[in-house]
Amino acid sequence: MRTIDEKASPNRQEAAALPDPPAPAYTPLVRHLPWAWAAALCLLYATVAVRRHLLLRTTGYDLGIFEQAVRAYAELRAPVVPLRGEGFNLLGDHFHPLLAVLAPLYRLATSPLTLLVAQSALLALAAVPLVRWALRAVGRRGAHAVAAGYGLSWGIASAAAFDFHEVALAVPLLAFSLEALGHRRWRAAVAWAAPLLLVKEDLGLTLAAIGAYVAWKGPRPLGVTTAAAGLLGSLLQIKVLLPALAPTGGYVHGGNLAATRESLLSALAHAPLDLLRPETKATMLVLVFAPSALLALRSPLALIALPTLGWRLASENGFHWGTAFHYSAVLMPVVFAGLLDVLGRETNRRTVRAALATVLAVTAVLVPSFPLAQIAQRATWRTTGHVEAARALLARIPDGATVAASNRLAPQLTSRCTVVLFPTFPVAGRLYEPGREDLPPPTADWIVHDAEAPEAWPYPKGHWPYPLEQQLAELRAAREKHGYAVVAVRDGITLLHRTPVPRPAATGPARPRPASGRP
Repeated sequence: MRTIDEKASPNRQEAAALPDPPAPAYTPLVRHLPWAWAAALCLLYATVAVRRHLLLRTTGYDLGIFEQAVRAYAELRAPVVPLRGEGFNLLGDHFHPLLAVLAPLYRLATSPLTLLVAQSALLALAAVPLVRWALRAVGRRGAHAVAAGYGLSWGIASAAAFDFHEVALAVPLLAFSLEALGHRRWRAAVAWAAPLLLVKEDLGLTLAAIGAYVAWKGPRPLGVTTAAAGLLGSLLQIKVLLPALAPTGGYVHGGNLAATRESLLSALAHAPLDLLRPETKATMLVLVFAPSALLALRSPLALIALPTLGWRLASENGFHWGTAFHYSAVLMPVVFAGLLDVLGRETNRRTVRAALATVLAVTAVLVPSFPLAQIAQRATWRTTGHVEAARALLARIPDGATVAASNRLAPQLTSRCTVVLFPTFPVAGRLYEPGREDLPPPTADWIVHDAEAPEAWPYPKGHWPYPLEQQLAELRAAREKHGYAVVAVRDGITLLHRTPVPRPAATGPARPRPASGRP
């Protein structure tokens, strides 16, 4: 037991007086339990993700974008992404240089499936520190409950089944950092959390929250330094690095946090209500902590979720308020760390068992509403004629070609072609403006367009980024005005190829030919 500094604050005295938790004497089988759960969850996530891709349910926005970036890293180039616009450096969209660690894997297996499997492994890896902590805090049976609760939680499921995103790198880093916080290994917690600065620009705020927790519960200098590094890192990225790399010269996503009130006083007065309106925001808040049976709210570790929840609630982008997409993945390790922190201090074993039973019950209720349930759906295992037709037509496009493709066909080509979205966009630095009439003419060698709108979570059934009528009008214009010829049409999928423009014949007097031998 460590000695207590007589001048230390009460909370530091309490932290210093507590001995490190002893490592339980488990059999080799139980010691490998965290990794067994991680392997099983990785297999589950990868199965759902790969099947979605094979069924054309992944998208150019976002899987295609991230594959183009990782492909550029693998080829030792800057992450310029044609899907985001001509010459668009993806580091000007979000600051995620840590993506480069996936480049060696992509070099070995040049496929979008590499990114999907890597994401599955990263999300599953976060179970290792959580289950390891659970073995100490709630025993072997409780560890199974925690593993199932985290592994099947809706926040992880939503990320695992929606393309690929950089936040997958943050999930295991946070989980290992939180485990270290729970065991008062302050330096290890900071070391695990520090790379968050290289994953996404808002995660510097999460690093700052971890630093604040360390300053509160542990060594103050380390905590204050970590908090300052997190705040300054995010500020530098948002104010300097991102604008310098973005083609628009500003923070691309700054508009999501634009003030909508007429005055500062009005904004401050309405801020508490605006954070919970519309009701989708309140529903999201409840569901974030629901996998822990709301017990995580009793732990101070829950405060580490505040930066992510804060920017999402303040955002003007409605996608940030709900439970779809990948935005809640980084919150799930925080929620389950909070649960373990609370249960680890509970002395009544009956209360612990009841809490874990509730966690499992909530998990069972929520699973059918989120995408991991796709693994039990018949449609997931059936390859339709439409999918076969798409594969046949895409195979006719040669490697190395430039292609303008529909959103769900784009990631089928990004590993071997230079791909942009059809109809051509972004235009003038803007993502899309539905109904705009002044789209520039296509310049790709090939166009492949799918008139069918597959129903694929989390998007509603429909066409994107422009209505089908406008897309078909652009397809007609490509044939009638821009020199494209129809190669094949099958099951609503149209493949066009640009007809070579004949060079004009040379005019003027013929140049005299030299006599034999050197001139």
